[in-house]
Amino acid sequence: MSSVQIQELRDAFLQQLASKGNDAVHPKDLERVKKDDNWVNRFLLQHDNNQTEALNMMWETLTWRKEFNVNEINDHVKMDIIVQGGFFPHGHDKDGCSLFVFKCKKYVKGTHNMDDLKRCVVYWFERLERQDKGKPITLFFDMEGCGLANMDLEFTKYLIGLFKQYYPYFLNYILIFEMPWILNAAFKIIKSWLPEKAVQKIKFVGKKDIKEYVPLDQALTCWGGQNDYTFSFLPEPQEEVPNNVSTASSRKVHFADGSSMSESPEGSGDREHDGSTLSVQPSNIITFVKEGGELVSTVELQNIDSSLILSFKLKTTSPEKFRVRPSVGCLTPGARATVHVTLLPGFQLGGLSRDKFLVMSTVIEPREMNEDLTQLWKDTSGRKLNQHRLKCAQSNDISKNGNAVPVPGGSSDGDYTNTSQLMTKINNLTECQSQLHGAVKRIQYFQMVIVLLVIVLGVMLSYVLHLESREGYSGSCSAP
Repeated sequence: MSSVQIQELRDAFLQQLASKGNDAVHPKDLERVKKDDNWVNRFLLQHDNNQTEALNMMWETLTWRKEFNVNEINDHVKMDIIVQGGFFPHGHDKDGCSLFVFKCKKYVKGTHNMDDLKRCVVYWFERLERQDKGKPITLFFDMEGCGLANMDLEFTKYLIGLFKQYYPYFLNYILIFEMPWILNAAFKIIKSWLPEKAVQKIKFVGKKDIKEYVPLDQALTCWGGQNDYTFSFLPEPQEEVPNNVSTASSRKVHFADGSSMSESPEGSGDREHDGSTLSVQPSNIITFVKEGGELVSTVELQNIDSSLILSFKLKTTSPEKFRVRPSVGCLTPGARATVHVTLLPGFQLGGLSRDKFLVMSTVIEPREMNEDLTQLWKDTSGRKLNQHRLKCAQSNDISKNGNAVPVPGGSSDGDYTNTSQLMTKINNLTECQSQLHGAVKRIQYFQMVIVLLVIVLGVMLSYVLHLESREGYSGSCSAP
């Protein structure tokens, strides 16, 4: 598509936005419209260069992104679903497009809340868009051994709707692997939801012909390929500092929303603006301790000013790993707040030394206390921000000087991949145990039914033999 057509679409959108107001879309998406030619071009490609249809889709997409909080999806996704590995990206198809794999046998309708599943899919879509810079992806449905209980038409319809309405020109193929014949009727319904162009992208494959769409070195061994990959969740790689930036005295710590702060080597608890009126305890390192089956910690905040009202917000370099409650709030003069931080399941075997938290505070007016603080923190232009950074460690990882040190024989960040894989195997073992338990229950049920049938048949047979013996006795008595 020519740069002229891209600019025409951009100008048309911005012209309509001027009449509706900039708050109609998320600021990050607006910036993307203004600067990302590739993204704007994808709307044109989706609609064969039809400017009107492309413009309508842009509005539909950006409106949905704001309402669904797509740019803050990391704050809303349930990581316990993600780490189970029901769907995940791995490998590439023959065109070099990333595979988004659905292990359909792991999914049973009704097991998870539908809204949580939707957010998890959007989380992966956003990661893949950033990773591949908007290149199309291929959906790979691994349906080997599936039954009707594994088919959720509502979830599938939502997935298709994402490509049709909100992620333009993002679909390469839909590969259906080893689909059972019992699901043929369901897929006829699914086809009716797809536009003609998308229907042509559906390919049914098996172990014999998978190499036509997925190179064998990219295909998993369970598909007949050569890749022995086992899913283990890894957080999205953090943005690295450019090589031409000196890191001897300072380096950048990047957070999920793209913001960053300088980190000096003097200490981990330094404030980035003098005169902060927010007291943060602990001042250097958040220490996580075992509580039940979870690793938890707390951060104590206090407004030490006698007249100013403060609003605070916590951010982390690894939002996938932590649950923070509350993450935003306000403090009147002298007021305190306790922030509870929990390390989510699936990450408890990994290291914490690379994870950091940023505690930010700013002065607000009394009238702003009743406003949506989340929206307030989305636009902090013109406000003076105070920042306090904290490192993370487990309770037995702290030396007396307050610096994190490795535990002898303990997990380290270098072992993170192996430990994550171990956690995945444990989850798989638990799932197999659950399935085995269900199978034993069914066998016990059938055994009870068989025993009852044998008893009934035995009673009936005894009754028949008793009648026959009586008839034989009567006959012998009446004989001359």
